[in-house]
Amino acid sequence: MIDAQGLEALRLLDAYPRRGLTIRSGRGMYLEDDRGRLYLDMMSNYGVSILGHGHPAVVEALERQLRTLAGLHGSFAAEVRARAAGALLDRCGGGLAKVFFTNSGSEANEAALKFAVLATGRKKFIAFRRGFHGKTLGALSATDGGAYRLPFEPLLWEFEFAPFGEAAALEMIDGRTAGVIVEPVQGEGGVRVPPPSFLGGLAKACATAGAVLILDEIQTGMGRTGRFLASSSEVPCPDVITLGKGLAGGVPAGAVLLSGRVARAVPRKIHTSTFGGNPLAAAGVLAVLSVLDDGLLGRVEGLGRELAGRLRTAAAEDAFEIRGRGLMVGAEVGPERDSVLRLLQRERVLAIPAGPGVVRFLPPYILEEGHVEAAVRAFAAALAAVRTSRRLNYS
Repeated sequence: MIDAQGLEALRLLDAYPRRGLTIRSGRGMYLEDDRGRLYLDMMSNYGVSILGHGHPAVVEALERQLRTLAGLHGSFAAEVRARAAGALLDRCGGGLAKVFFTNSGSEANEAALKFAVLATGRKKFIAFRRGFHGKTLGALSATDGGAYRLPFEPLLWEFEFAPFGEAAALEMIDGRTAGVIVEPVQGEGGVRVPPPSFLGGLAKACATAGAVLILDEIQTGMGRTGRFLASSSEVPCPDVITLGKGLAGGVPAGAVLLSGRVARAVPRKIHTSTFGGNPLAAAGVLAVLSVLDDGLLGRVEGLGRELAGRLRTAAAEDAFEIRGRGLMVGAEVGPERDSVLRLLQRERVLAIPAGPGVVRFLPPYILEEGHVEAAVRAFAAALAAVRTSRRLNYS
């Protein structure tokens, strides 16, 4: 009898790296495989399951909405959609005026790029080296890295790539620039944190040039760094923010939040989505926002510091760099990254890659100190095994 992995290999396009696990259920901080083994989830499905698995507030809201109305096109009004949009605007603040719902982060970035063109009449963009904004054509145009881009070039419009976190980026913004798209902390590019005032400098340069600053908070938003938005301290009045991943508690959802200036430039019918803002996703958004209070954000910040600090101690012998904000932490382990990920999985801890040499930890926000201890213990064991293997290979 062929198992699920064999069936997927037969029936699905071979588009993803294979972890060699079949997951059948999840509860809280843990995922269970088809043999009944539990794994500590330190990756939350690439940052999606921010409240863990089966959170009662999310389950109850989704079940209730599913029994009432799951889907509804945007040409019809739905109270749950309107409430979700209002709640998001209230949490983000800063003069943001309108919401456009999508089904994913990539779609949110696609829409944001189009809205910037409509608001400025220009088609030149600035993005950043090591930046990642998605793999659909518009988002791919803003994503750095030949592995994703080369088969599809030439891509859309005119994109220039600036060094992330450096003042040279400001000098590239001029009167031809439609927009600048940036992650407040680079995720896929290796969990890279820019220096203080970098985002604020981008906002000022964009305002001077009449360009739109697109803050890609798909991974960093919804509390991941210990703030609801990672950019809020430096950019209090943003032009455009994109959200996704944990936005709806695991239901596919994305959103673009726009200032009044940008929103007024977008004509009716020019960009729509059949499933965007469906009532089921909107109910998920409201459920997540009802749980994501200041107390939980404080835990994200505090436990994130503890996780990073303990990982740093565990990696001291190897002098590996540990960096990040909140519960978005990267360990720069170099060419042995995949070995470390495999060894962590053997220790029943799941983490994910970020860039060519970084192990990324994106745990759910319900993380507790005991989970931190277990993850760090597994990380230390993985590093010790790598060191032993290295010595044996050299002898």
